[in-house]
Amino acid sequence: MFLTIASVLATVLYCLSAFLIFRQFGDQSQKRWKPLAPVLLAILVHAVVLNQTIYGPAGLNLGFFVAFSLICWLISIQILLSSIFYRVESLGIAVFPVSGLASLISSMGYSEHLITTGNASIQGHIMVSVIAYSLIMLSACHATLLAYQDHLIRSHHPGGFIRFLPPLHEMEILLFQLLSFGFIALSASLITGFVFLEDIFAQHLVHKTVLSIVGWFILGTLLFGRFKFGWRGKTAIRWTLSSFGFLMVAFFGSKLVLEFIL
Repeated sequence: MFLTIASVLATVLYCLSAFLIFRQFGDQSQKRWKPLAPVLLAILVHAVVLNQTIYGPAGLNLGFFVAFSLICWLISIQILLSSIFYRVESLGIAVFPVSGLASLISSMGYSEHLITTGNASIQGHIMVSVIAYSLIMLSACHATLLAYQDHLIRSHHPGGFIRFLPPLHEMEILLFQLLSFGFIALSASLITGFVFLEDIFAQHLVHKTVLSIVGWFILGTLLFGRFKFGWRGKTAIRWTLSSFGFLMVAFFGSKLVLEFIL
């Protein structure tokens, strides 16, 4: 009962923040922190829900919906922190309600995938992996917004909510900052997987491992191209979304098959 009430409260706060951010587009006199205040509370309540659903006496529960809820929570934190320096809170219009819904569904216990190991190294590997996926998912959302912004500017329709976004140059800087942190976290995830897991290419892990390596290679190539050749714009967007696609299939695709199909 407690989890249900807490997750409903988190959902209401997330949706309230998204609504206030949307309303702010028509009222530039509104303080920027006001629409973000509810999401700060939502993140705190969501953390309580995650703590109750993930940690248990039998081990860590990282089932499909719980893992998705954890990633949404991390993305919401990243948007909140990024909004301190850039006007990217518009991402919350789409992301925050999804975070609330994910919190609500995860609290209902529809899926469980218990990790019974008490090995702190393996648990650390899992959490680093989740952080990496959340950073790259946020990068994909940011790249999509950047593509839309670029399209409107090129078609000479720079109105609407993109007036409240940072200039394209700053949006690209933020994108590559997110990608760089995501690449570091993903590299750490792969390294710790090879070191601490007994067989990272075991039958139930091989697809996840191979697809993660492909996504890592694509992301590394993009960052090298940015550093060496100044890649940007549509090239950066395509490579970002390609890497995201492989990683999401690796993470959520394998969990979906293992938990709901097999």
